[in-house]
Formats: sequence, C-alpha cells, structure tokens
Amino acid sequence: MEDLKDIVLQYVIEEYMEDEDDEITFDTPLISGGYVDSFSMVSLLVFLEKKFNIKIPEDRATPEAFDTVHSIVALVQEYIKE
Repeated sequence: MEDLKDIVLQYVIEEYMEDEDDEITFDTPLISGGYVDSFSMVSLLVFLEKKFNIKIPEDRATPEAFDTVHSIVALVQEYIKE
C-alpha cells in the first residue's frame, strides 16, 4: 500500500501543479506558496475524507493544516481509525 504522504503528494501534483517544471516536496508551502487556493483546499479535503473514510471538522480544516503535505498527513492521521 502506498504511504499516506505519497498519496497526498501525488494528488496535489496531479490536481494542482500547472507548471511541470515546479517540483514540490513534503515540506513545500502549498497554500502560502500559491499552489493551492481556498477552493482547491476544499476539493483536497473532500478527496481525503472519501479516500480515507474520515470526517475532518471544519474548525480543523485550516489553511495552516493544509499548507504542506506533512501538515496534511498529520491532520489525516488524527482521524484515521487504526
């Protein structure tokens, strides 16, 4: 099974990267770096909730929580039932 951070990174690359020359990593600022806007953040939230069968509360779905792949993974891990 793919690692959670790889799944998130791959989704971000496929959905939001317009310039193929840009390389992003697990620590690249996605929102503050301009790669993901507020509308895209909502679609990413929906993807995560469906993919991992979780519900992330609105108050936890903040730009800060979605700014890097690492922060997204940390958030998702809080809600995944092991």
